[in-house]
Amino acid sequence: MHVIHKLPVLVLHVNNRCNCRCTMCSIWKSTDTSELTPETLAGYLPDMRTLGVESVALTGGEPLMHSRLSELCSMLKDAGIRVTILTTGLLLHRYAAMLVRLADEVIVSLDGPSAVHERIRRVAGCYELLACGVRALHDIDLSFPVQGRCTVQRLNCSSLRSTVQAARSMGLRSISFLAADLVSTAFNRSTGLTVIEGDSLALGPADIQDLEQEIAAIAEPDFTSGFVVESREKLQRIVRHFRARLGLAEPVAPRCNAPWVSGVIETDGLLRPCFFHQGIGRADSSGFMAALNGPAALEFRSRLVVAEDSMCRRCVCSLWRPN
Repeated sequence: MHVIHKLPVLVLHVNNRCNCRCTMCSIWKSTDTSELTPETLAGYLPDMRTLGVESVALTGGEPLMHSRLSELCSMLKDAGIRVTILTTGLLLHRYAAMLVRLADEVIVSLDGPSAVHERIRRVAGCYELLACGVRALHDIDLSFPVQGRCTVQRLNCSSLRSTVQAARSMGLRSISFLAADLVSTAFNRSTGLTVIEGDSLALGPADIQDLEQEIAAIAEPDFTSGFVVESREKLQRIVRHFRARLGLAEPVAPRCNAPWVSGVIETDGLLRPCFFHQGIGRADSSGFMAALNGPAALEFRSRLVVAEDSMCRRCVCSLWRPN
């Protein structure tokens, strides 16, 4: 039951560098310049074929800062695998032609309207660079899918409606919202957030009221059209997440089977069952199948009860795929 024979989704960290200084992330503090090389990816491809990997998301760091990104994308495209690029968007204008040719979609981080986005990203002009990059993609191919993702925290919890408006004006196909992660060691947090860091991101009672009002005020057509990916009811998960941190609600795990249908491989080969759980093995030049179904991985999956696990109950994300 816990041996994985099919893995539809794989996330590859291609580097550890970033060109933003986001308040909710510490990746930008990394001095590690290592990258996933095409040679290493070539070693993964046989296992990807065996496991029937359908979709690969390339993330980082900032994948557009990778020195050989076009080679990685070409290898995946030639293997018939769907390629998604997760990006800050600051370099989209420079690599637009390559992305339209070799990627299937781009997901950009959008934290709010211009002033809010720049306050969170802490890079002057980053909003206009993102907008310029989206225009560059659509100047080449108006139908090329660019989606937005917003991480909700204290600095933007009262800006959901204006974030939706910003996404529309930027020409994005959709916008999704998730809560800021406050508990895991993801995003280059070696020991997790400090109390001060967590408090700077978390919502207080008044902020939660603002968030609830914003969710209620989003226009119904934005939901029914699918432009806002989550339903109004699903956005209440974000409210509950922050209420649980204040002890005002019980944390509830989302419906998720990510550890059985996906994997995350970091630049050093560390294999995680998802972004937020600890590593369960290590890929090497010969592939990652041995780690995926190794003793540590099997033991982890056999004992994991998502509804009861402390990390899962505080998780901000979810993935559900038939396996």
